[in-house]
Amino acid sequence: MTYFSKNDELKRGYNTYIDSALDDMGTQMDVGLLVMEAGDEWIYEDPKKEAAILLFEGAVTYEWDDKKTEADRPDCFHHEAYCLLASRGRKIKLTAKKHSEIYVQATICENDYEPVMYTPDTVQTQYAGSKGELMGCMEREIKTFFDYDNAPFSNMVLGEVLNHPGRWSSYPPHHHPQPEVYFYRFDYPHGFGAGFANGDVYKTGQNGCAVITDGFHSQVAAPGYAMCYAWGIRHLDGDPWQKTRIDDKEHDWLWKPDANDHIYPNH
Repeated sequence: MTYFSKNDELKRGYNTYIDSALDDMGTQMDVGLLVMEAGDEWIYEDPKKEAAILLFEGAVTYEWDDKKTEADRPDCFHHEAYCLLASRGRKIKLTAKKHSEIYVQATICENDYEPVMYTPDTVQTQYAGSKGELMGCMEREIKTFFDYDNAPFSNMVLGEVLNHPGRWSSYPPHHHPQPEVYFYRFDYPHGFGAGFANGDVYKTGQNGCAVITDGFHSQVAAPGYAMCYAWGIRHLDGDPWQKTRIDDKEHDWLWKPDANDHIYPNH
């Protein structure tokens, strides 16, 4: 597990977090945060890599082939996402209408396919961790833009989790063989939380990035601070992530509907 933040170093333009050509962590993905101001233009085109371009906040125009989408998302806590998934060799142009921050994830993929724009109308949302489960301590919203089910032509998976203040996510602890990247956002810039992976603990913060290549993992947001993080997975050759989840057997008992009744029988 590796965690790093570039919040104090972010510049206007593309900020590299992971370069797959230099990556010794096994993610096999490029990951970066694009910071744009009104009138800025940015073009992505790579002959070997597909790319997912997710608007965290702001207003941008996406253009590719002969298509165009106007995307406006004031923030990722109260508004659903726009995310373009495009195959290798496609020319993608973004034009900012105001200050905007965009998550970019790319990987080598030999499949040629028509780009797909995922919009607020097509986001898949799962409401997990109801109050009946562990007293609501892992209540969260799991949002999936694309995965093996709706985009088997891609070598990646991408979604977001809206982690409610003081709540846990990726919980109970679990793992999967496919590498995963978390990219964190908070409703307040000084918001924070904690992540757990393979026995390590790291403090999460605004624009922090965690790389998890093995081991059980989970995370929590501090009370009062909502945490939204992009979660990206790279399929392994011959072993795609198909909602793969291997729970830590030590914590299997947490799935029981009466898991906390011995402590809070009247809750």
